[in-house]
Amino acid sequence: MTALLELKNIECRYGSEIAVKNFSMRVREGNLVCLLGPSGCGKSTILRAIAGLEPIQSGSISINGKVISSSTSTLPADKRGLGMVFQDYALFPHMSITENIRFGLRQHSTAEKRRLTSEMIEIVGLKGLEHRYPHELSGGQQQRVALARALIIKPKIILMDEPFSNLDVELRERLSNDVRRILKEQGVTGVLVTHDQAEAFAVADMIGVLYMHKLQQWDTAYNLYHDPANRFVADFIGQGKFLRGTMLPRGTMLPRGAVQPRGTVQPRGTVPSKGLIETELGSFSGDRAYDWSAGTEVDVLVRPDDVLPDETSTIRGTVTHKAFKGSEILYTVSLGEHSELLCAFPSHHDHYIGEEIGVKLDLHHLIAFKR
Repeated sequence: MTALLELKNIECRYGSEIAVKNFSMRVREGNLVCLLGPSGCGKSTILRAIAGLEPIQSGSISINGKVISSSTSTLPADKRGLGMVFQDYALFPHMSITENIRFGLRQHSTAEKRRLTSEMIEIVGLKGLEHRYPHELSGGQQQRVALARALIIKPKIILMDEPFSNLDVELRERLSNDVRRILKEQGVTGVLVTHDQAEAFAVADMIGVLYMHKLQQWDTAYNLYHDPANRFVADFIGQGKFLRGTMLPRGTMLPRGAVQPRGTVQPRGTVPSKGLIETELGSFSGDRAYDWSAGTEVDVLVRPDDVLPDETSTIRGTVTHKAFKGSEILYTVSLGEHSELLCAFPSHHDHYIGEEIGVKLDLHHLIAFKR
């Protein structure tokens, strides 16, 4: 299927400093995608390049197959048919909400402006606030005004630069869900830039993780969490700790009692064909094949949801930190001098700092990286 928006190997620089290097992505019509990464990784530069606010030094940007940016030409921003939602809302303080929303409707009749504005106010949930001014609204309401103003011109694509960063956590979560619903209902293609993975997960169909000016992985939220492409993505997405491990030779005979995924006991026998990793907490194999040679030193990723409470387990640790999350408590458990785990237990498992607890590991979907 032809992409509505396509970036091919673009590079952006500020003087001699590289901001984006060899970045590519394809966005199909109606899809919502996110550029996610820490500050300074280049994500906002990419958004500005799509908008026509930054030149590119190499590569190309196309909409519907037509090149709008290259190293030799740039279509002006106001000719691209794009909507933009800024981090600071960029509303006109002297205009009412109605006047802000209809600002871009310059070629429409008065009756048409009135009809479209009324429809958009209804869509974004601002009915009854039409005659207020921006300073009379909450941050979430102002962001809805900015979204309505961007959508009313019927853009091919809407670009959103950290649109929820000024909001509190609860409002951010609610508004990000509302924005996804509104854009999907309107059939608008969206590109979101954020450093907040919760926003990315709530809004986007596909997510590109950036680091050091390069794309590290382009994938669904599920795959980013459960199948990270490299150590950075594993660290950046979700939470977790790493256990040091060593690849065992294929065909190794295990002693009775070796640990297998899901906390079961593996009887004497042959190592599974997909390989097995020995750690200080036991030997584990998963559903992924690693072809590293025996003796290779690796780090095994353990997410909080890979750790289960089990007071009968031989794996014992000491609670060093706890964070109450409502329905669950996130514990940090020290397993000795070099290892610790994060454990997300139901909140009725209420342990105190310094308490020794038993845990078992469910590493059926084992993820490891060369150390």
